[in-house]
Amino acid sequence: MRVTAIRRTVLTASAVSFAILVTACGGSEQGGEDKEATKGGAKSEKPAAKALAADELEKLVVAKGDVEGHEITEPGKDDVFEPDALSSVEKAECKPVAQVLSALPAGEPAASAQRLVVQEPEGAKKDMPSTEELADMTEKEAEEAMIDSLDITKTMTSLWSYDADGAEQTLAALREAGKKCAGGFTMTIDGEKQQVTKVSEEKLSAGEDAVAWTVGTKQDAAAETKVVVFRQGTTLAGFSSFNIAAITRGEAFELPTAVIDAQAAKLG
Repeated sequence: MRVTAIRRTVLTASAVSFAILVTACGGSEQGGEDKEATKGGAKSEKPAAKALAADELEKLVVAKGDVEGHEITEPGKDDVFEPDALSSVEKAECKPVAQVLSALPAGEPAASAQRLVVQEPEGAKKDMPSTEELADMTEKEAEEAMIDSLDITKTMTSLWSYDADGAEQTLAALREAGKKCAGGFTMTIDGEKQQVTKVSEEKLSAGEDAVAWTVGTKQDAAAETKVVVFRQGTTLAGFSSFNIAAITRGEAFELPTAVIDAQAAKLG
């Protein structure tokens, strides 16, 4: 399975208002502090938060050397979907899940950045066996050796930045979509129909707020993808991960916590 298998397989901001009540004493006029806070008959408001620009995100997204034991590269054209590749989702409320599952941005970010993070094999036994080595193995041994060599987790890591409270709104929509679509839905991505069989919540603490799921899918075969989105300020960090060996064996695999922690550290 190529890297492109990752292709198949954000709370309303609370507005807090303060009223300062000043009691007039002995007919004196309002205190200077209240007058200072009021200009032109209205108090000044905190300016809306600004999205980070693309060049800022490029400096903040995980890079080579940020995650020990992982190779980090810019994704190639075959690693990612085109923005319009998600042509249909059976249930409209499930579209946010379909987007982040496919490493596409949820909502309408002002800027984005992406990296492909691949876990490096641990030890010689994970290396792809040579033809000569395979010739000396039984069919079952050869199959197991091949699967062992694919026991690595690949994660498409994305940063999406939004103006004002867009990141909070988008994460809220994602959380709600995950609940509504827990039983699954059908989507068409890059012209191919895919069945999402489940959206199961995972426990994760990252950034200021986060959602995490194990998403089950079925196309040619059943598979699971780990999907995580967390918010830090006006930016969302998204992760879509799969492990070929786990898919082949029908086994579970862990959330890419090392990648998530490294990205959270860079976002501060």
